[in-house]
Amino acid sequence: MDERLNVALVQTRTPATADAGLAHVEPLIREAAAGGAKLILTPEGTNFLEQRRSLRDAALSSEEADAAVLGLRALANELGVWLLIGSAIVRSGVDGDARAANRSLLVDPTGAITARYDKLHVFDVDLPNGETYRESASVRPGEAASVADAPWGGLGLTICYDVRFPYLHRQLAQAGAAMIAVPAAFTRPTGEAHWETLLRARAIETGAFVLAPAQGGTHEDGRQTWGRSTIVGPWGEIIAKADHDEPCVVSATLDLSAVQRARQAVPSLKHDRDFDWPQ
Repeated sequence: MDERLNVALVQTRTPATADAGLAHVEPLIREAAAGGAKLILTPEGTNFLEQRRSLRDAALSSEEADAAVLGLRALANELGVWLLIGSAIVRSGVDGDARAANRSLLVDPTGAITARYDKLHVFDVDLPNGETYRESASVRPGEAASVADAPWGGLGLTICYDVRFPYLHRQLAQAGAAMIAVPAAFTRPTGEAHWETLLRARAIETGAFVLAPAQGGTHEDGRQTWGRSTIVGPWGEIIAKADHDEPCVVSATLDLSAVQRARQAVPSLKHDRDFDWPQ
């Protein structure tokens, strides 16, 4: 296994339809590949972002028919890269449930989907600034965690709000993840307060690289996202980051041997104990 990996995060401001989403992200992915990235990651909601229910329903399609998913699979094949579609908002395919799936898709250099993950934790909140989010109204939560196989080792899959659940990341690391993806569309208030701290904490706790591509700016549906796409090393150090909300590419070369060094120095993944929970 090659212990050095050129990786790139694509930061976007995704429009409200899949055709427009593909047109927005494609040049950024091409830029990342031209810079030498072999693994490229995009944010949550790469195909489209639309919270107005009637417009969202009109934009929604199945994974197999979504214009952005199909276009990105073809692009990975053309460029010969591994591409993590951080998430696509697609029909869940579950009979009797009209909600969508918020789904990560790992695409190999032939354009084949090699791993899928549906977001486990959905974001329902009333923010102090008056913003209200009810992701559970439109998104069906997933039921299983996923560590995807890649040429450089295990890639743990999470999406956005999942970052607030340390036990998920711990289990991904214990299942073989050397890298953990955190594609996101973080709100501005929570992003400004917590984004970097949460990413660094998850990296330190797991001794894994954390790769966090983000949405940024004001979107067509009125939502505001934080941006600041970030790559964190397994010792908790910031390796690369965007310091703004604008669409861009964040690149780095990872030394994957750092994972073993971090876990040898702090072997907490091996030190679980059974104990009585508080009553």
